[in-house]
Amino acid sequence: MWGFLTAGGNVPFVAALLLMILVGAVELLGLGGGLSSDGDGDLIDGESPSLLSWLNIGRLPLLMLIVVFLFSFGMIGVIGQRLLHAIAGIYAPVWISTPLGLLAALPLTRTFGRWVSRIMPKDETTAISRDSLVGRVAAIVTGEARVGSAAQARVRDEHGQVHYVMVEPDDEGETFQQGDSVILVRMAGAKFFAIANTSPSLRDAIV
Repeated sequence: MWGFLTAGGNVPFVAALLLMILVGAVELLGLGGGLSSDGDGDLIDGESPSLLSWLNIGRLPLLMLIVVFLFSFGMIGVIGQRLLHAIAGIYAPVWISTPLGLLAALPLTRTFGRWVSRIMPKDETTAISRDSLVGRVAAIVTGEARVGSAAQARVRDEHGQVHYVMVEPDDEGETFQQGDSVILVRMAGAKFFAIANTSPSLRDAIV
């Protein structure tokens, strides 16, 4: 079995399965940070490109679809190479097996994504407009935010879903450190601008 898995033709498929296990382990241990969130690429219902919509991105967390795709690609490739070797005694070269595996994994990823999106709670799969986050309380999680230099902040939308956004102070000369509570007051491009949260009652809203 080890000899089969380490055969040259199986390298991309075994690598995909190992990456899937690694991503799953990181997320399980809570070290994934914003990997499973929308990041700066939130998808809005009805506005996603056709291929992304076809893959159900926007209905499911992106990280989940990445894991499904890696599993599909890896298993299709390993099983295909196993069958080919059993029948013909050879392995398909990587330059042939890899694109075929990618093409075969896409429909499987779409099918799984459509099935899971029907059973997942709606408040975890609802796509929102990014500007709906304006007015919400966020917490600086990475870096120091100052004018001209954004830091990453964590904010929760009205559905309870966590988003990671890039934030700069709205006031000249103000800075925010990791752990600071801020209020998002406006959005420009991919960035949000914020003011310090000085309200004790709103501090309880930090995610």
